[in-house]
Amino acid sequence: MTQANYGIPPERVVGSAFGLAWDDTDATVRYSPSLAFFDDGPEKPIRIWTRIGRRPLFVGGNSNGDAAMMDFARRGPRPGFALLVHHDDPERGDTPYDAGAEKVLADAADKGYTVVSVKDDWETVFPSSTRGPQAS
Repeated sequence: MTQANYGIPPERVVGSAFGLAWDDTDATVRYSPSLAFFDDGPEKPIRIWTRIGRRPLFVGGNSNGDAAMMDFARRGPRPGFALLVHHDDPERGDTPYDAGAEKVLADAADKGYTVVSVKDDWETVFPSSTRGPQAS
């Protein structure tokens, strides 16, 4: 998803992932229909550490479940950048979900998160496939 939509290769992304299964009929590894793990809350910084072995320089989140990851980036010896996306633009198809993001939005200023509003800060929410993604 990140490669197709944003040009970010999957090896540069840490997050929830579909499970894998061995297919003995043709000796391949395939994605299964269920999640292998679901990163949320305190599991996020643990998953990041197991994948890259250090604190991230940049994290992006959009819910209360991202606070631990954002704190992990911000509160290290060299504080990283924590971007909090506020989904607030139903007019352009961005489903708003303040429910589930109330605490992280309320704590953002005190914790040093940079909050961006989809409504106020994005020129394009869902770009056409011919133009590629754009954010402003």
